[in-house]
Amino acid sequence: MTDKLTIGVLAVQGGVTEHLRMLQSLGVEGVQVRRTEHLEGLDGIILPGGESTTMSRLLRLGGLLEPLRAAIQDGLPAFGTCAGLIILARTVLDTREDAVSLGVLDVTVRRNAFGRQVDSFETHLPFQGIDTPVDAVFIRAPQVEALGEGVDVLCTVAGKQGDTVVAVRQGHVLGTSFHPELTSDNRVHSYFVEMVRDQEQGGVG
Repeated sequence: MTDKLTIGVLAVQGGVTEHLRMLQSLGVEGVQVRRTEHLEGLDGIILPGGESTTMSRLLRLGGLLEPLRAAIQDGLPAFGTCAGLIILARTVLDTREDAVSLGVLDVTVRRNAFGRQVDSFETHLPFQGIDTPVDAVFIRAPQVEALGEGVDVLCTVAGKQGDTVVAVRQGHVLGTSFHPELTSDNRVHSYFVEMVRDQEQGGVG
């Protein structure tokens, strides 16, 4: 294993630059992934926020959907934020009939569960594995409504109906409902980088 990691950021739609900035702040090389050949040589991949139905359509049109699914199933560490979490999920509620997901994270998520754009908010949340609360920005965010076997809850947010799950991990796959990349706090990305290093060493953390 080399110390230098290369982590891709899916760049078919959505907020790419912010994730690249976070990777740079951690001394990790970030590259944009738009085509199948861009998956070659990656140590991990980030699926950014954006519009999940548009992202899924572009993944399918560009022929990237199945190669990306196969790469993650074969062990490529993946981290999805907001729409990225939706794309990773096995089951998606309140989405378009023609939308697709990768099905590599055994959770059920509901799109736009936190309301419209005007309902966006920022808060600080305890995150398992990180010593102090992380900065979290919620923008038309999904929520996790059901967990499959082997999925760990890393973070919840208090709501009117009780605690809502907003960050999960299943082996080498990580997902958050919120946008850590829209803050100056790079510790969730650092958590993912350590997941990638664990995978490089032959484990899943």
